[in-house]
Amino acid sequence: MTTGPTLARPRTPGPRTPDDGAAPPAPSGRAGRGPGRWRGWPLTFLLAAVAGLSVGPFYWLLVAATHKDSEIFSWPPGLLPGGSLGDNLDRLQAKIGVGRVLLNSLVVSGLQTVGALIVALLAGYAFAKFRFRGRSFLFVLLLSTLVVPEQVMLVPLFKMMRSFGLLDSYQAIVLPGLCVPFAIFLMRQALAGMPDELLDAARVDGAGEFRVLWSVVVPVMRPVLAALSIFLFLGAWNQFVWPLIALRSPEMHTLPVALATLHGVEASTDYGAILAGTALSTVPMMVLFLVLQRQFISGLLAGATKG
Repeated sequence: MTTGPTLARPRTPGPRTPDDGAAPPAPSGRAGRGPGRWRGWPLTFLLAAVAGLSVGPFYWLLVAATHKDSEIFSWPPGLLPGGSLGDNLDRLQAKIGVGRVLLNSLVVSGLQTVGALIVALLAGYAFAKFRFRGRSFLFVLLLSTLVVPEQVMLVPLFKMMRSFGLLDSYQAIVLPGLCVPFAIFLMRQALAGMPDELLDAARVDGAGEFRVLWSVVVPVMRPVLAALSIFLFLGAWNQFVWPLIALRSPEMHTLPVALATLHGVEASTDYGAILAGTALSTVPMMVLFLVLQRQFISGLLAGATKG
């Protein structure tokens, strides 16, 4: 009698031994906890302490802006927001016209930032991608102005603006800030690493220099431009000495100059209004950083890695 093929019963694998080549299971529970897990805690505590020292004064500024003068210097200091922010802002508006001076600061800083970016882009592109006589000498001459103190230029700059009839105007603040040697140097160094073949390909397709600059260079340099714009806006927003000299009427004052005039105006200094104005002055910079933070970080890391 013929029988069909018999199916082999599958063998049940036995327990693995260390000789089978399989990695032993990872220890669990308290057996997996060793001294290595504490290795990163000192660095974590150090970074937390540094972050606390950096953020602490700014947090106290925001909290103190919501308190009265009698509560600001109390001991122990209050660490929770108060209810006097509205009163402090009302007094600030009555003394300096905070809306007007805030608008002045925004206009001056915005125009100066955009103008300085355009000048830095054009000058950096010329220094990096064009060959002309005296290029190295002009670049070294430009860099040498970085070591000249700003205070040395105040008197010549004042006489120049007075001869042009630009004192007590936006032009007196914006025009001197259009040429920033550091910004030109940064753009030149960033554009020097850009492949010339990419620009030559656009020129072969019939694009002019300005079309190449706008369609090829600007998209590639966008992270660097974003990082540079934050630095330029921060410098323009916080400038104090030159606006104090060039702006005469209170209606043209920028926010730092207007806040400085609150000292000594009355017998007692209104610290609540000053701290409220100082806290208000940080809002535009924070908004700009939050909008451009991704490009800002990419611009800072540009050149750190390849690819």
